[in-house]
Amino acid sequence: MSKQPDQPTQYLQIAVPTPLRRLFTYQANTPISQQHIGCRVWVPFGRRKLLAVIATDPSSHKPNGVKLKTIENLVDEQPLWPDELWAMLNWAAQYYQHALGDVLSTAMPALLRQGKAAEYPSQLVWSLSSEGQSVNLDDLNRAPRQRAIMQALQETELNDSALREQFPGSSEVIKKLLEKNWLSRHEQKGQAAIQQGEGEAGPALNAEQAVAVTAVTKSPGHYATYLLEGVTGSGKTEVYLHCIEACVRRGQQALILIPEIGLTPQMIQRFSKRLDCRMGVLHSGLGDSERLHTWLAARAGELDVVLGTRSAIFTAMKNIGLIIVDEEHDASYKQQDSFRYSARDLAIWRASHNRCPIVLGSATPSLESLSNAEQGRYQLLTLKQRAGNAKPPQLKLLDMRSQPIDEGLSHRLLQVMKTHLDKNQQVLLFLNRRGFSPTLMCHDCGWIAHCPRCETNMTYHHRDKRLRCHHCGSERRAELTCGECQSENLLNIGAGTERIESALQQRFNDVEVIRIDRDTTRRKGSLENLLKKVQHGQRQILIGTQMLAKGHHFPNVTMVGIIDADQGLHSPEFRAPERMAQLILQVAGRAGRAEQPGEVYIQTHHPDHPQVLTLIQSGYPEFARQLLAERKEVGLPPYTAMAIFRAEAVDRQSPQDFLQQIRQCLAPLANNQIQLYGAMPAPMEKRAGRFRAQLIVQASNRATLQAFLASGLSQIENLKANKVRWSLDVDPIDTY
Repeated sequence: MSKQPDQPTQYLQIAVPTPLRRLFTYQANTPISQQHIGCRVWVPFGRRKLLAVIATDPSSHKPNGVKLKTIENLVDEQPLWPDELWAMLNWAAQYYQHALGDVLSTAMPALLRQGKAAEYPSQLVWSLSSEGQSVNLDDLNRAPRQRAIMQALQETELNDSALREQFPGSSEVIKKLLEKNWLSRHEQKGQAAIQQGEGEAGPALNAEQAVAVTAVTKSPGHYATYLLEGVTGSGKTEVYLHCIEACVRRGQQALILIPEIGLTPQMIQRFSKRLDCRMGVLHSGLGDSERLHTWLAARAGELDVVLGTRSAIFTAMKNIGLIIVDEEHDASYKQQDSFRYSARDLAIWRASHNRCPIVLGSATPSLESLSNAEQGRYQLLTLKQRAGNAKPPQLKLLDMRSQPIDEGLSHRLLQVMKTHLDKNQQVLLFLNRRGFSPTLMCHDCGWIAHCPRCETNMTYHHRDKRLRCHHCGSERRAELTCGECQSENLLNIGAGTERIESALQQRFNDVEVIRIDRDTTRRKGSLENLLKKVQHGQRQILIGTQMLAKGHHFPNVTMVGIIDADQGLHSPEFRAPERMAQLILQVAGRAGRAEQPGEVYIQTHHPDHPQVLTLIQSGYPEFARQLLAERKEVGLPPYTAMAIFRAEAVDRQSPQDFLQQIRQCLAPLANNQIQLYGAMPAPMEKRAGRFRAQLIVQASNRATLQAFLASGLSQIENLKANKVRWSLDVDPIDTY
């Protein structure tokens, strides 16, 4: 298309997906109006062609002395995002000091980033041909995979993704069936994966739950942040369901965020039974077409409820009326690379802008949220009792000092496990360390198998006979002899979940041992299958990492054993004690969730540690109160605001030199409300073959920090970062 002869030349500010924190001016080749703000365009950028977004009103004023390029074509006639979401994305770019083009690109489903039309894409649909319908399936008994596919297609048509999900690795089989002319395929306009709920009645609310529901639902159309602090098993999900029902009855949409993809199946299953409405799911485990379908359906108002992980905060909604953030304390809500946003904090901004309530739920709220509740910014709602007849589990410390230990398990822990298993009950053991052992060492000379790309040891995985680095992902075949003295006397030091699993299988050879960690749940559907086995089983031992800690309901688990509770006591990260307590209590909450009481045994070499004693004897509220007092005294978040400049390069000195230049830019702008720490090496200086350094900025409050960063970045971006990659992390969740 070309501009009309009488149309004055228009100049557009375009958000290009690059790390550069600025907009770029282009000349329009077709009439553009204010209605096109938020529409995608293809633009030439250097030697590339990039998909960008119109960011401001068109102008007839040409910048002086600049040779402008012309946009190549307009992709959309209507903006991708509704006004409220467009406002949030622009605010997020400013707050996190990140390039708007990159923010907008992050907020698009993958197919939209590729330039696909913002409409339901067509999909390939498979069915039986007329010849295939006449085939006698009994003639295919010697070709069971062909028979299975033919039988499935006798019952219904299947789109391509559904067929390949149901029959993984079936490409050759499908090819053979096509050659026989037994299959037919055609293109069909796709549809959103909408699940219609059943609307079953739930249990009656107890008094605490009723108070929480009334508080959230009493003033629709008004913004408020509610911190729902409920002990594990107290029925927070029941509160969510009643609030969602009220929202949907008003004709509005609800957005529910959960921290882990592993929680999605059981959450959507529970919601489907209870809610009589249209639901969709968004998470990284879905195909690109499925995600686009759901995103478009939510934007069109065809979904009442959207449930998803972190990136679901960017879902376009036609009429949003409620936001829920489950397990609000979870670190996975913070994106850790590129655009480093917090989905929880964006959700709060979005609720405020849309004048709707938001519920932050957790048994162990973050210190930031508790501080906001103390200051009256959030309204605190508490659920102190477990729902139904379930009783809170008893927490008991197991002093490991001078005690005999079998593969990380104390004799007392093994005795208690046997007692529960003999009653046909389930036992859950938690160790947040996968693999067989974290260290492979030579007993003769002390050599240790290090990762060549990181400052850390390789973890030994016995089943595969491989050494893997859990930081950078590099791996190699495990050595049979020492890398220094060639001795064969190699020791596996320490225990991971694989080693515990092996030890338990030997000791309890008549009990099913189920391990749930990243290694056993790599295949699609494997986690769901393992969880089903647990939920319907008896007399089982579960061993796993933090994948088991969050939100799962295991009615037959009556005992939880935490194998190593001391990991959070010796970390240089100031948030480590908070996370240790949250993890312990989240895992402990899996015990005794049904009729039978639960017990929790915590193995520690520091039973007299003040923080451990406070947590066990006084509970999380008192533990958090003491941590908040400590943070306030030393001036750490949430009583100050923090940002970290990070830099990395293949040599050790360049990152520190570059950050020193940043410090020189920032130092003249600092005052008594700003502190600069660094440049200094990161706690793990070498990772994935690159050396890392950091410069920490602390300010008395967020507004001061934002103004300071905005002033300094204009100078910093003019620095030459030769061979150095750098980033800025606002509100970091760790200093590691």
